[in-house]
Formats: sequence, structure tokens, C-alpha cells
Amino acid sequence: MSRDTGAAADALLATSLLDALDRLQEAYDLGTDRLPQDELERLHGMLDRAGARRSLSADHTVVGVFGPTGSGKSSLVNALSGTDAARVAARRPTTSEPLALVWGRRGSDELLDWLGVSQRVQLPEGAPLVTGSPALASQGSTAALRSAGAAVLVLDGHEAHEGHDRHEGHEEQDGRDAQGGRDAQGTGGPTAGPARDALTGLRGLFRRRRRPKAPAVPQVAAAVRTVAADDAPGLILLDLPDFDSTTLAHREIVQRLAGQVDVLLWVVDPQKYADAALHHGFLRGLATHEAVTVVALNQADRLGPQDLEAVTSSLRGILAGEGLSDVVVLPVSARTGDGVTGLADAIRTLAESRAAATRRMAADAALAAADLLPYAGEQPVAGPSGQATTALSDELGSAAGVPVVVDAVRSAYRRDAHAVAGWPVTRWLAGLRPDPLRRLNLRRQDIAPDMRRSSLPQGQPAQRAKVDHALRVFGDASAAGAVEPWHTSIRDAARGTAADLTDALDSAVTGTDLETGRRAWWGIFGLLQWVAFAALAGGLAWLGVLAVLGFLQLPAIDVPRVEGFPLPTLLILGGVVTGILLGVIAALLARWGAARRASRVRRRLLASCARVAQEVVMRPVEDEVERCNSFRTAVLAALRRP
Repeated sequence: MSRDTGAAADALLATSLLDALDRLQEAYDLGTDRLPQDELERLHGMLDRAGARRSLSADHTVVGVFGPTGSGKSSLVNALSGTDAARVAARRPTTSEPLALVWGRRGSDELLDWLGVSQRVQLPEGAPLVTGSPALASQGSTAALRSAGAAVLVLDGHEAHEGHDRHEGHEEQDGRDAQGGRDAQGTGGPTAGPARDALTGLRGLFRRRRRPKAPAVPQVAAAVRTVAADDAPGLILLDLPDFDSTTLAHREIVQRLAGQVDVLLWVVDPQKYADAALHHGFLRGLATHEAVTVVALNQADRLGPQDLEAVTSSLRGILAGEGLSDVVVLPVSARTGDGVTGLADAIRTLAESRAAATRRMAADAALAAADLLPYAGEQPVAGPSGQATTALSDELGSAAGVPVVVDAVRSAYRRDAHAVAGWPVTRWLAGLRPDPLRRLNLRRQDIAPDMRRSSLPQGQPAQRAKVDHALRVFGDASAAGAVEPWHTSIRDAARGTAADLTDALDSAVTGTDLETGRRAWWGIFGLLQWVAFAALAGGLAWLGVLAVLGFLQLPAIDVPRVEGFPLPTLLILGGVVTGILLGVIAALLARWGAARRASRVRRRLLASCARVAQEVVMRPVEDEVERCNSFRTAVLAALRRP
């Protein structure tokens, strides 16, 4: 891959990372109070780390050196750096505190503060980059490099006096090297030995075009590759405590920094390369981190060629079984320097690309999105169906007392019609029957609009049980196809509206037009009834006058006759017959009209209950379904899946 092609790929990766982080932040917001708390905490931690890392130096690549007890991490760090800095920092047989070897000071302090690393070895700008020439191995690289002007600085953020002492110690050693270089020549100085003389280090990712001060080591000049200091990539090499340490604080440091460094360099040895603490505790969960993971098989010099090939193949097989088939496995020996050059080249390549931090964050984002995938579901949730909505409206209508109100409207219509259009002789009996609507406090003209409240039994246990059942059935239907925890949250969104439904349904009933007014035909029949009653009363009065005159033996009045029948008698019979007939017709019409009014009122009441179901129940359920689907979309987008 050309440099331009690699830069374009890195730019595309950075853009993709920003989009993935935005999507994961959206998923976090949507999953709050829904997903398990530990999942939310892991996701929040990843987003927080990514945000912090993006705000810090992009020119530095942080390489964490991890390994179990006895794997030789510190020795390998010394071999890579060409210094004995790791030994200087170690106060006990094992590394107890992270140590940072820093190439490129600018911007590194803030990054190391965020990493929580106080022990720091700062290589000055212009430190040469050793390419690993075998000719240098016999010269003692540390002393030679110091003679070339690459003094080592030790900084301690927490223990300044110790750092000062160490710095003085190095200066004293530098003086001894400059005076005669005897220690560097292998005469027993502290930097002598194969591990510290390995010329495979990352000894100078920062270097200037400068002339060596000591002409006695011309090999250094021949082995130095120079670049402009402003263009040189920064590197931080972290020597970490053992991940299998019995000290809890050490393990916590390793676990924390394993989530913060840009590149994970795992150092294993032939005895512990298959250690379950490494594979189960760390590597098994890093299948997405192949691009920023390197495995070094240290102490390879202890194995013969065949055994080395067998162990290396076995290690690659174990890694492939954990999804890390493309991870580079490099056999090295910090003692002899074998393979250290290749490891240094691999780290140097990562540092020069300046993309390791982006790749690490992209891998973390992919892993976080994969962890959220079980909560996303295979298909979007369809939400409440039309059938479920209709069933909910009917159930809520029943719970709201719609059948009771409809019967009351029907009975009230017939009662009111009889009171107006019934036979006057018997219509007074209608007044003895209670008004069904007034009994339910639904006579619109009897109460002020702001004081309307029905007397329906909606708050009684039976009605509450109906509401709970309707909401439970609707919630389960709406959550069909949803995975947990969304199935529960959708169902709870429906059931959580029960407390608001009582007042809402009562308001819906009292706010519905029940058509309590009179009908026009009632007045017509009422007028005819009074005419018939007047004829009856007139005939009776006429006959009464005739009876009084006969009783008093007064002259009788001639009574008109129609077809031989006395007119008073005809008036009485006509009034009775007409009144009864009008009453029967009115009763039939009232029954028919009451059925029609009840049907219209029932439709209005159900429509009102449906609006309540939409506003009080369906809206939060639909919002929760939309939240669930938006969460799924965000997770899949973070994973770059359709």
C-alpha cells in the first residue's frame, strides 16, 4: 500500500470512527434506564476514553507492554529502547508501577497524566534511531548512544526527589562513559550485557541531523537514520506490572491501561504462552483489535528451531481460535537480541502511521457495538397493530362504562319521549321513574362544564382489573418481536398509563355528546295528545252537564247526533281511542328512535375512548417502540450493517 493510499484509508477510518462514536452515544442515550447497568457503564467508559484520547496528542502512539510474571517484559523494554531504564524504575523483583519511555516530549505530559503514569523516562529530541546493525552489537549501544548526545532523563510526577536522584545517576554514568567509555565496552558497567546492548530498539523515533560527539563510535553515525524533528512521530513505551500478579492493585493497573493504550504488546514465554489468565482474561475479548495487537514470544533462545516453530504455531492456533488469526506473532529474545529488530520495526511502523490511536478507538467502538447487538434485535419492532388498537379501544370502552351509558341513553330517550308524547292520562307515571342519565350525572344541562364528572364505577376493582388486562394484552401485542429489555419496556409503557386512564376515560364520557335534547316529533305528538284529551274532557263535561240537568229535573238540552250516536259520547270515545293510539305509536317511535340514538352515542363514546387510548396509551407505547428501533438503527450503524 502506498503512503497516499494509506493516508486516505486512515482519513476514512477517522471519519468512520467519528460516525461510530456518535451512533454509540445515541445508543447510550436511548438505552439509559433500559439496558443493564453494567452494559451502560462499559459503553459510557468506552465513550469517555475515546473522547479523552481524541483530545490528547495525536502524534504519539502509546504502546503498552503486557505480560505475566517472568516473561521478561522489562528486559524486552530495555532491549527495545537500548537503555536500562526499566531496571532503574524497578524497586522489586517485579514491576510494581508503570514506567513510560517517551520519544517526543511535546504533548506527552498531558497524555501520560491521562494514562496515570508518573514514572517517565524522557529521551531528548534528536535521539538517534538505531536500525539494528549487527556491527553495533559489540560496541555497547547504550554507552555509544550517550556518547552521541542522547542523554536519558527520568521524570517522576509523584516523587520528584527520586526522579532527581535518578537523573543525577544517569548524568554520572554519562560522565563515566564520556571519559573513557570503559563501561560501554563491556568492562562491568551497569549498561553492559546483551539485553542492554541490543541494537534493535526504538531508540530514536525523534532525531536531528547532528554530528556525533565521540568519533570513537563511528558505527552510530552509520546506523542513524535522520528525519526532521517536527515530522518525527512520538512514541510512548509503557512497561507495566504483571497481569497475573497476586497484588490486586497491579492487576487493576493492567486492566485499566489495557483499555487506554493505543497498541497492546503482549509478551509471553514458552512456559506460559497458553496461560488461561492471558487468553480468557484479556485476549478472548479483543477479536476486533487485531490491527493494534502484537504478540512477542520472548525467551525464544531457550528453544531449538523445531521446538520454536512448534510453540509459535501452537500460539498462532490459540490466537486464531480467539478470533485473532491476523495478529503478528514474533519470536524474540531480550537476552540475545534475536528478533528484537523485527519487533522494533513493527512498533516503528505503527508509530509512523500515527493511526494506531484511531484504530484502537475504532476497535473499541466495534467491540462496544457488538456487545450491544443482542439488545438490538434481528428485525425492527412493528409496534401495535390495527387489530390490537381496536381491541384496546373496545376494552377501554367497556371499562369506561360505555354499555352502561348506552343503556342509560336508550332508556332516557324512551322515558323523555313518553313524558312528552305519551297519553296525558298515564304520562305522569313517567315522572315516577328515575332519570337514567341524571342518575349517572350525565345530564349536560344539570352541571357546569368545568365540574362534570360522571358517577360511573370506573375506580372499582372490577373496572381496574379490566383496564389492567386490556393494557397487558395491548402491551404484549405491541412488544411482539422485541428482545429484552425492550419487550419489558414496551409492555411497561402500556401498563404504566393505568393511573391516568381513569380520569381520561371519565372526561371522555362526560365530554361526549349524548343527545339528551328533545326530538321535534315529540311536540307534535304531544299536541295531538292534548287535542285528543281535550275531546275526551269535553265529551265527559257535556255528559256531566246533561246528567246534572236530568238530576235536577230541568228541561233537557238537545244533544247533536252523528249517525245516531250522541256527540258527547263520540267525543269521549274518540278522545280515548286517539290518545291510546297516539301513545302506542309514540312508544313504537320512541323505541326505534332510542335504538338509533343509542347506536350513535355508542359510536361517539367508542371514538372518545379510542382517542384516549391513542393519547394516553398508544403514544407512549409508540414512542417506546420508536426508541427501541432507533437504538437498533444506531447499533447497526456503528457496526456498519444495513
